[in-house]
Amino acid sequence: MDLQTFWFILLGVLLAGYAVLDGFDLGVGIVHPLWRTAHERRLAVNSIGPLWDGNEVWLVTFGGALFAAFPEAYSSALSGFYAGFYTAIGGLIFRAVSIEFRGKVDRPWWRNLWDTVFFLSSLITTIAFGASVGAAMAGVPLDSGGIMMSSTLEQIGPFALLVAALAVAAFALHGALYLCLKVAGELRERTRRWAWSAYAAYVALFLVVTGAAVATVPRATTNFEQHPWGAAIVVLNFLAVLNVPRCLAKRREGQAFVSSGCSIAALVFLFGFALWPNLVASSTDPDNSLTVYNAASSESTLWLMTIFAAIGMPLVLSYTVIVYRTFRGEVRLDEHSY
Repeated sequence: MDLQTFWFILLGVLLAGYAVLDGFDLGVGIVHPLWRTAHERRLAVNSIGPLWDGNEVWLVTFGGALFAAFPEAYSSALSGFYAGFYTAIGGLIFRAVSIEFRGKVDRPWWRNLWDTVFFLSSLITTIAFGASVGAAMAGVPLDSGGIMMSSTLEQIGPFALLVAALAVAAFALHGALYLCLKVAGELRERTRRWAWSAYAAYVALFLVVTGAAVATVPRATTNFEQHPWGAAIVVLNFLAVLNVPRCLAKRREGQAFVSSGCSIAALVFLFGFALWPNLVASSTDPDNSLTVYNAASSESTLWLMTIFAAIGMPLVLSYTVIVYRTFRGEVRLDEHSY
């Protein structure tokens, strides 16, 4: 395996890690309006209180790695998808503000205001990320210099909107399953019913997006013809999706949550597998696409990054494991809660 391929795979791992971990944070925000009382909504916010900022480290690391390993792709993607990415970043900022501010004033109108911001910022961030991924999968017009030649409205096509809807359903399911692990009693039963509804929406959109990708995006299946082993990702994805209702029916919410996370990770890996070797695929002239080879940094830079990754990744993983182990179990409210 050459260094360019290694960093493409590592970027996929970082993106999948962010999607799985911050996915349930965003999902909690999406289902947040379904909670009936102020106490219940406070429980939901505090369930992710110790975790959400650490989960975003995966996104920051992904962005830094993309900038250092593939600077031309970073420049083209962030400038071309400027509106989408900065909408998502703005949503993440307002989500953080809503979590921190909602408990600063003990007034119903104040909490309701920031609860609304919490929901809208989570929803908008998810839509922005999903639409950007859908547009990247469908391909964008690039000139010979790798510059994206399309407006924001041109990027928001039917396929991008379908992927955005799929992202919302996937994160809503993931968030509902996470909440099942953090609450008890009647509230858990109600949350399980939300998870069933989100699962139905996720499966329906999953099938629609899969059909649309096969029918309208030629690159979605090209690599499967050249590398049949990629079908293993599809099989594992279907098994993960099918395991969710089995676990819900047996009240094994933890296993259902893991399966939901595996399904989200599989979708990210399928996106990368279909995109390979492109980082930004051109819809006009394939020769204008930015690939892992023509957009990569020098070999010495990639080697240096590999050394730092070998040191840093175990630290990130260790931190993540320690935090999740420390704050496992049902959420409790005290004077320090949000």
